[in-house]
Amino acid sequence: MPDVTVDFEAPDLAARVERLSQSQIDQLSFGAILLDTEGVVLFYSAAERRLSGYPGEAVGRNFFEIARCFGKVDLRAQIMRALEEGRVDLEFALAGDYDDATREMRARVQSARQGGVWLFLQRD
Repeated sequence: MPDVTVDFEAPDLAARVERLSQSQIDQLSFGAILLDTEGVVLFYSAAERRLSGYPGEAVGRNFFEIARCFGKVDLRAQIMRALEEGRVDLEFALAGDYDDATREMRARVQSARQGGVWLFLQRD
């Protein structure tokens, strides 16, 4: 399979990811998670599973209940507030992951074309 490159810094990151196939999203160098407006996981990339070490099935579960990152309560509040206001485009620094509680991550959250949000996680 060819290497898939999408710039994590791209202002239209969600739109670029939405043009990819599921297998291409699974090859990204960062994690990609699609959440509905309540925080339920609709898509959880193989890259996110590999990078986070999350051992279970995420699809159909509330992300904010299964996430182990510190600051997830604030992350959820900001995402929900942005959803109420319209278009979501947020960036956060997070700490804590399934394999390493001290790991630092950078999160970008952007509106999904079909509703909900994409959560992209780039690890150090």
